[in-house]
Amino acid sequence: MVNMTSVDITTRDGTADAYLTGPAGSGPFPAVLLYMDAFGLRPHLRTMADRLASAGYVVLVPNVFYRAGRAPVVELPDYIDPAARPELFERIMPLLRSLTPEALMRDAEAYLRFLADSPLVADGPVGITGYCMGAGLALRTAGTFPDRVAAAAGFHGANLATEAGDSPHLLADRITAELYFAHADQDAAMPPEQIERLEKALAEAGVKHRCEVYAGARHGYTQADTAAYDAEAAERHWDALLDLFSRTLTP
Repeated sequence: MVNMTSVDITTRDGTADAYLTGPAGSGPFPAVLLYMDAFGLRPHLRTMADRLASAGYVVLVPNVFYRAGRAPVVELPDYIDPAARPELFERIMPLLRSLTPEALMRDAEAYLRFLADSPLVADGPVGITGYCMGAGLALRTAGTFPDRVAAAAGFHGANLATEAGDSPHLLADRITAELYFAHADQDAAMPPEQIERLEKALAEAGVKHRCEVYAGARHGYTQADTAAYDAEAAERHWDALLDLFSRTLTP
């Protein structure tokens, strides 16, 4: 059993709508911030959050695109097949381009503050998990708020270690959390050179981490409402994620 609700979070730029779910009972419980993929806050992500909640965590899933409206910002089919993607990304890409790292970290500060202030949440740092674009947000949040993040994970992340001056991997030397990243070996958004660059940055910074490549998986392998879903890779992700949080978050 989980308790679920919709919440509004005041940020420096407005009001972010979000999904909040947690275990049945009075708590308090350790908290997890779940960052969405580019398709946004939708039923599948709520289901993923509920699964985490059933394992003993209070989980917050913010609508990262809140500046453009409440979720769903982009109306989605129940199942996203390859034929639907071009039209969807015509609407999604402007939303992505409008978000700067500075704006996203202003939002992250508000999400972390909301969790810290919640009577449902135990004292101490939180865990983060992110998918696609959310993996980059997980990495960036861990580097921007090292005292607030105990563990962060990213799955089929995109552009985590580019040559840009604001690439999230450049925050590696500020990170104190334990990290786990699971890449898809069929993913143009995270090519081998970026995987190597991320691994090198984390290792040189002394960050406790594990990076793996899931063979045969495609970008989006955790998302059951898309054609990229891979049940075996998705369950592997759950095993790794729950193992990470069980070791790093205070019960």
